[in-house]
Amino acid sequence: MEEQRVEGEGSSKDTRTSTIFKLPPLQIDNEDILFCIDIDPQSMLQMKGLTRLDAIKQAILLFVNAKLTINPQHRFAFATLSDSASWLKKEFSSEVESTIAAMRELSATTSSSQPDLTTLFQLAAHEAKKSSTQGRILRVILFYCRSTGRPQHQWPENQRLFTLDIMYLHDKPGPDNCPQEVYDTLVDTLEHVTDYEGYIFESGHASARILFRHVLVLLSHPQQRCIQEYINIPKLLAKKAPLVEPMATEDNFPVSTQ
Repeated sequence: MEEQRVEGEGSSKDTRTSTIFKLPPLQIDNEDILFCIDIDPQSMLQMKGLTRLDAIKQAILLFVNAKLTINPQHRFAFATLSDSASWLKKEFSSEVESTIAAMRELSATTSSSQPDLTTLFQLAAHEAKKSSTQGRILRVILFYCRSTGRPQHQWPENQRLFTLDIMYLHDKPGPDNCPQEVYDTLVDTLEHVTDYEGYIFESGHASARILFRHVLVLLSHPQQRCIQEYINIPKLLAKKAPLVEPMATEDNFPVSTQ
């Protein structure tokens, strides 16, 4: 938006022209966030002191509490991923107690095959249209735990109705594991369906702390994000270098008052 202002005195020919530029206000929408948690048996593999699934539960509780502190109008719902996606808690809610109840109901399945994300995207697209009518945007955060099975989906590339973030927990490469191939598939999937800039993080370390660190980066609102390669947070807490005493000069040499 641009306004032009002309300043002058009376009918003087000496007029001054100045241009004022104004940026229109940016509308930041409240979020409806759909968590989808992979409940494949690999979600029960041990990390340091707890299973992947337990660590994911703690990470989600941390995320929800922090997100509501930023803006209590955000809402959350929950789904699980086995062979396909299904609802765990369909109604979006801003109540922390609702999230706690969903986490208590969350458990792993005993077996599953190659997952199909098509159902998840169908659920998300349906909810995204409902959110849009309320002036909100929808985001999906997928926690994926498989090192052996690459996900598949069938989704039109021109239908981008929601933002997708992915947190990938995996094993080290081995005869039965192909985490790099799975990761590459997840990256392609994200780029295929996401509306705003979507983030993907991976961790092959058996540490919940790494998971929590990545999840806290996902607190960033999709409408305010930079592209992922520019992220430089969280910063490492490097040891401070010892302070060096300045050399005595004529200007800073201490003067005795005694």
